[in-house]
Amino acid sequence: MWGNSSSPNCTLSSPPLPGEICKLFLMVLLIVAIILGNVVSLLVFLRARQFRTSQGYLKASLALADLAVGLIVVPYSVYREVSSLASGVAQGSSSCSSSSFACFITGPIFAGCTFVSITTIFLLSVERSVAVLKPLHKRAVITKRRTVWLILLSWSMSFLLAVVPLLSSPDITLQYSSCSKMCTYVFPAGRPASSPWNIMLLFPAFDFSLLAGTFAINCITFTAIRQYCKARRGLGNEAQPGSRLSFSDITAAKTIGILTFAFSASFSPIAVFVVGSVLGYQWCQFSFYAFWVLTSNSCWNVAIYSAWDPKFQQGVRELFSKPVLNTSQRPSPSVEGDSSAPACVAVLKEIFRPETA
Repeated sequence: MWGNSSSPNCTLSSPPLPGEICKLFLMVLLIVAIILGNVVSLLVFLRARQFRTSQGYLKASLALADLAVGLIVVPYSVYREVSSLASGVAQGSSSCSSSSFACFITGPIFAGCTFVSITTIFLLSVERSVAVLKPLHKRAVITKRRTVWLILLSWSMSFLLAVVPLLSSPDITLQYSSCSKMCTYVFPAGRPASSPWNIMLLFPAFDFSLLAGTFAINCITFTAIRQYCKARRGLGNEAQPGSRLSFSDITAAKTIGILTFAFSASFSPIAVFVVGSVLGYQWCQFSFYAFWVLTSNSCWNVAIYSAWDPKFQQGVRELFSKPVLNTSQRPSPSVEGDSSAPACVAVLKEIFRPETA
């Protein structure tokens, strides 16, 4: 997403080094992992009725943002690298960067999806905190319709924030960098980084502010869970039956905590790179690892769900082992009206169906 000014001049090179081939192979592997993992997540959400909840909608939003990275951002990087290898252009030189119209699409998409991810993780933490701290008020406070509006708001704000540098200064543009293998925000060649370049600090400031709030909310949630577990062990089944937490509530809170830690670990290198770029440092090799560690976060979520969320595991099993019904076994539309409707239509019905107390 971010980078220093660079020259569009490229130099011809000898046959590609094995390291460049390995990086290209890693990109292709990442495309497959991101697409397969997030498509599975979305299919589980659409087909499994137990995921048509506020938490399920937020997780689907997170999977959609990650899927956009795997379908648009990473394939463009692979295309540029394959084209460069085929034409014999130098791959490791920081002077080999170029601007194209596609960068003005993939660059903001990558930045916007990154902001959507951290915003969604923050909303997931808030949802779990309400479910743990105020279980009796959860249905009244967290409704599906409110969740959908918050998701739409988070997407709008995230992509607006992604184009703020381009709108705030005519000196900032987008170029494909041979160092990071990504389209990054840069100054045109020959223009020194001046005060408008500091607008790039808005990105790490936004993410770290939300991450700090997310960690604080998770700490409050886990403190409440620990106190509840202590009270339950001390008093047994007699302890506050009306405010009892289910095993799935506790597991979901743990899963979101792990998601928060994973995103923080993947975002920290890119934040260091942004601050260094603003200060005038050029870290070519480090920029590649910083950008692609953040990109790899797009395929971690499904792995975390598979390892920690029993409901997701059950949904995956049902997705891949659902028995095929015979014509005589297929339920009639009069019995199950939603069974004949497409999954997307069923989800829309769930969203606009009046909330029950």
